[in-house]
Amino acid sequence: MSLSIALTKGRLEKDAVELLDLCGYGTEKLKNKGRALVFEDTREDFRYFLVKANDCITYVEHGVADCGIVGKDTLMEGGSDYYELLDLKIGKCKFIIAGMKDHNPLTMSGNIRIGSKYPEAAKRYFLSRGLDAEMIRLEGSVELAPVLGLCDGIMDIMETGRTLKENGLVVYDTVCDISARVIVNKASFKIKRQEIMKFLTDMERAVERCSE
Repeated sequence: MSLSIALTKGRLEKDAVELLDLCGYGTEKLKNKGRALVFEDTREDFRYFLVKANDCITYVEHGVADCGIVGKDTLMEGGSDYYELLDLKIGKCKFIIAGMKDHNPLTMSGNIRIGSKYPEAAKRYFLSRGLDAEMIRLEGSVELAPVLGLCDGIMDIMETGRTLKENGLVVYDTVCDISARVIVNKASFKIKRQEIMKFLTDMERAVERCSE
């Protein structure tokens, strides 16, 4: 049976394709994609398609994709009707809480406003700290929000910390480490178990080769 695999566009795309290469899969069309979004593997009975991170979960949950490669940050914010089966150890970054210097949102009292692309994950984190914070959803330039006074702090992903530093922000807590994961549609895992397990085994070996 053929497998349909949803790949997250952008930050994870290049690293994911490199792992697929290490598996010996035929990714030539992915590397010379032009404006196309759907690609056939030249060696395996696979079909890849490129989607935004949040949509990757949706395609897997609805069975359009048997498997998806997406960041843990997106999984923490999105749905849960899938199996999360493999940590690919690519796209590594951290979920952090940050704010202006001498303005730690974790030690504030009263109304705390937090800006984030991940308001549900942020809300769970603050509740775990016993803090009832107001969440403000932001889609881009999250670092700008505390600078302009929109919020007291942010919860966002951080790779190098350079953007935070350049905007005068300080990291007050690291929530967790983030990396890309393979998620699998629940029905597909029953119907195409053999094919999916081979894909997972191949990818796991590729991850091990990268870490050597």
